[in-house]
Amino acid sequence: MAHYAAIMFLAGMGIPLLAALNAALGRTIGSPSAAALVLFCVALLVGVIATLITGPGALAKVATAPRHLFLGGLFVAFYVLSVTYIAPEFGVGNAVFFVLIGQLVSAAAIDQFGLFGAQVNPISLTRAAGIALMALGVWVTQQA
Repeated sequence: MAHYAAIMFLAGMGIPLLAALNAALGRTIGSPSAAALVLFCVALLVGVIATLITGPGALAKVATAPRHLFLGGLFVAFYVLSVTYIAPEFGVGNAVFFVLIGQLVSAAAIDQFGLFGAQVNPISLTRAAGIALMALGVWVTQQA
């Protein structure tokens, strides 16, 4: 389990890095949309390589997957486009602050109801207090 936590910690570290790098790319080339497109092309290349290494046979099953499961791509596009446009004006820290708060709320709802096949983990008073404490901690880090 520790290796899962370490990987997710690194993934979390990547969110503000992605925001800062893509916002800078958008400013440099004069188009946040083009910067997002470049990011998606690099991500596609990495995804293709990872799929080829881990087993391309799974792609044959894509046609049988429920269509609503493809909405994840829409959320990724929304995140990347919104942070690429907003971070230069709002600040990376502020943008990621609201992303983290949104993640806490969304993750709690997904766990509470076991949405999309997730393991059910009801929101107890203790868990709600922990989420509130995490949100408070994120807020405190953004105070000047």
